[in-house]
Amino acid sequence: MESTREFSVSASEEFNVLEQLLDLKAPQPKYQQLLDTGEAVCPMDGLAVAASRAAVEQVLKDHKLFSAEGLVNLGNVRPLIPLSVDPPRHSRYRKILDPLFAPRRMDALEDDIAARFNRFVDEFIDRGACHFTDELATPFPSAIFLGLMGLPWDELDTLLRLKNGILRPGGSETDPEKRGAIQAATGQEIYAYFDAILDERAERPEEDILTLFLQTEIEGEKLTREEILDICFLFLIAGLDTVTDTLTCSFAFLAQHPEHRKRIAADPSSIPSAVEELLRWETPVTSLYRLATDDTEIRGCPVKAGSIVTVLVGAADVDPAEFPDATDVNFDREVNRHLAFGGGVHRCLGSHLARRELRVALREWHRRIPEYELKPGIELEYPSGLRTVENLELVW
Repeated sequence: MESTREFSVSASEEFNVLEQLLDLKAPQPKYQQLLDTGEAVCPMDGLAVAASRAAVEQVLKDHKLFSAEGLVNLGNVRPLIPLSVDPPRHSRYRKILDPLFAPRRMDALEDDIAARFNRFVDEFIDRGACHFTDELATPFPSAIFLGLMGLPWDELDTLLRLKNGILRPGGSETDPEKRGAIQAATGQEIYAYFDAILDERAERPEEDILTLFLQTEIEGEKLTREEILDICFLFLIAGLDTVTDTLTCSFAFLAQHPEHRKRIAADPSSIPSAVEELLRWETPVTSLYRLATDDTEIRGCPVKAGSIVTVLVGAADVDPAEFPDATDVNFDREVNRHLAFGGGVHRCLGSHLARRELRVALREWHRRIPEYELKPGIELEYPSGLRTVENLELVW
């Protein structure tokens, strides 16, 4: 029988640890503290938190007992495909989508990704400073999305506005009803935006993903228009912000750790390993969510049917049971089974594209700007939600 860690803490202690995790500036020590309380915690009826590597994998690998169906509500009127649907429907969609993001297809995009990245760098390199978040990390993934979708560069501002309307509704607005209303309105705009483009592709096919969606068949059936729109909605919100977040967190780390920065600049061959280690250490998507479909246990923690399970992948990625030197950022790590892209059947569809974007970004930046640091006096701000640095400014 698989052993579990012994723990005995009060609900108030569990709440205290979980509340501290809302501060994402330096969550790794807090993850360690949570892991010390147990592999999973159940602070109240209807809520469970899977924290250890074993607990997180238990949840992510059992889609029947821990469902992802329909849990995302971000202005969408139907479940996002394939993120918010479970097998067997999920498997049907992945048969179409996985080949579109296979490593070989990403290899073919590398020159275009590098050209788009350098187009942004050209705007500020001679200035000797940049607002990295606003001038590069935010627009860069959206520019790649433009290429995939066959959209012109002048649509960049539109994509950014739609993305922010879903993920940052109203900017600093905190009223849940107002935020929800902005998301709902933006969601309708997203559906209409892609619906109009799909009409154009139906009349005049091009060599892009949208045309492939219209033409591809699964088991003799084509995707419906609603299914394609649900896929596009997910691509817009999931494929853009997560790369932005990883870039801001990674470059904030490198700017504050010159030994790691110099390693990348001097040895570009270390970049693939560096990307994996930075993904593990920073883990921008700190949590995923599942719904327990039956009474069960997560590593000894009782979970009732209908409970929401927070899957804390950030904690799993610094679990000493998987990484004995978990608090060391090691670009020479030989085995790095991080969960920054999730796990199980719902593992991130775009992981190969994200890796390609991150590798190109590290390579091209350090080729052109090998020496840089944080803007003097700046205090980095990490808002709640996805782990990101919203005010990263660099100087060289």
